[in-house]
Amino acid sequence: MGMKIRIQFSKHGVMKFIGHLDIMRYFQKAMRRAEIDIAYTGGFSPHQIMSFAAPLGVGMESDGEYMDIEVNSHQGGSSVRDALNDVMADGIRVLSVRVLPEHAGNAMASVAAAGYQVRFREGLRPHFLDEDLLRRFREKESIPFVKQTRKKESILDLKPSIHELKLEGDTVSMLVDAGSSVNIKPSMVIEALYREHGETMPEFALLVTRTELYMNAGTDQEKHFVPLRDAGEEF
Repeated sequence: MGMKIRIQFSKHGVMKFIGHLDIMRYFQKAMRRAEIDIAYTGGFSPHQIMSFAAPLGVGMESDGEYMDIEVNSHQGGSSVRDALNDVMADGIRVLSVRVLPEHAGNAMASVAAAGYQVRFREGLRPHFLDEDLLRRFREKESIPFVKQTRKKESILDLKPSIHELKLEGDTVSMLVDAGSSVNIKPSMVIEALYREHGETMPEFALLVTRTELYMNAGTDQEKHFVPLRDAGEEF
């Protein structure tokens, strides 16, 4: 059995328009170009042992993307990082490489929350946005949001899923649930803010960067969010 490794990478610039499946194929090729001794599954159609955390929506940038791989051998985390960065395209950069303990859950199953920074396209910053509005928004007993899908309409209370919400200059920073059972998109929070002020959010108004993915190191009652990279150790 090989060693489990967690890789954190960023995705910026034109690469934000590349979808999740293409990113997966990109890294499969990058592993071969970088000559990483990645492990393969058995059977008639072996494939690289590789899994990604929560897929990033097209059009979003990120500094907190994660993937887990299994390797047969290595020359240390910095060597793996440097070898991959030597073959990376502009817009993608490996930030850290850490070894995971045997008992660690995979990246996708570990995600509990995500941090985002939301900016507004030129001329589309809402005139009503200020810290007082966010304070009143955070203090509400509930924040109902109508979620529309192709098959049905449902009402979701955003309140228990928003853990941080603050204004930093012209940027709205937030920490929201992003697990398998509840996954809050930053656009939902901003749209709810518009509705709070009786207005409709313009299309394509937001520029979103996912800053980090977190796992819950606490309990369901007392949550303690730590970055996914903290599950591993430098090597």
